[in-house]
Amino acid sequence: MLTAATRILTLLTTTLLLVVGVVSPASAEPGEDGGQNLTVRQALDKALAEYNDAKGRLDKSVADQAAIGEQLAKTQARLVELEASAGVVANAAYRGRRVSLANVVIGSSDPETMLHNMVTVEYVLSRDDRALRELAETRRTLEQQQKDIAAAVANQQAQLKIMEANKKAAEDALRKAGGGADTSGPSGGKVTTSSSGRNADGSFPKQGCTADDPTTSGCISPRMLNAYNAARQAGYTHYTSCFRSGGGGDHPLGKACDFSANAKTFVNARATGADKTYGDNLAAWCVANAKNLGVKYVIWYKRIWQPSSGWKSYGGDGTPAGDHYNHVHLSIQ
Repeated sequence: MLTAATRILTLLTTTLLLVVGVVSPASAEPGEDGGQNLTVRQALDKALAEYNDAKGRLDKSVADQAAIGEQLAKTQARLVELEASAGVVANAAYRGRRVSLANVVIGSSDPETMLHNMVTVEYVLSRDDRALRELAETRRTLEQQQKDIAAAVANQQAQLKIMEANKKAAEDALRKAGGGADTSGPSGGKVTTSSSGRNADGSFPKQGCTADDPTTSGCISPRMLNAYNAARQAGYTHYTSCFRSGGGGDHPLGKACDFSANAKTFVNARATGADKTYGDNLAAWCVANAKNLGVKYVIWYKRIWQPSSGWKSYGGDGTPAGDHYNHVHLSIQ
């Protein structure tokens, strides 16, 4: 027969096991990927970063082509005008106008008239020469603009090939991790940000873990800090954790943050009610501001959003944290 002390000890032991095994805070917190998942995450990170850069270069090239096209239309219109003027000059020269102008000077009746006629002749010849020089320069400008447009088109075709290859690589990585199926996800978020800095070609500058992480004692990239602050300004102020040392993925690089659906901490359960709505709205906001912030991907509620292909299913590990049921993961370029 169990003594009272034994029963109390057994009850305490059972309670401790339940606390550790069921509601351990550590199991509620997002962890680091390892093994095959680490390799898959690295492949995903690389593919989507290269996709974003190619998309940025494509957008910049398209904008450049449009601007060149506007200038090209103006150049062509001006060329028509100049060629008409040049035809008049050439026709006059063919009919001996320049000889006639010389006769005007030679045939002057007095020195004052001769001087006046010489000035007039000089002006006419100078005007004609300027018109011919402008014509030649305009033709050269038109030729260069046509070459620039051809180069822009070639660049766009190259960037599209890069984007397609990286889209496939990202989808392959997701399938290897047990996800990648088409699905729907949060949408309709409001754009509240402006474009972050880019290189002259439209790609994103490389950044390191150089800014203080406001959520830990670690560091994050300036672009990640910008995204974190922008989310706060947009009203997404629930508990957040960014830098984590060790392991793989973007957290040790300072390029990812986990935004808890719960206001105070990571809860070891699927978000429901107001917390689920908060996570949906935050994920939709991340998607809407992806281009401006430099988002690589968003993971929420066992789904992942990528700029290359939208929402896909996500293969987690069966836990609320691993399946991202209790937090929104945001990875930045």
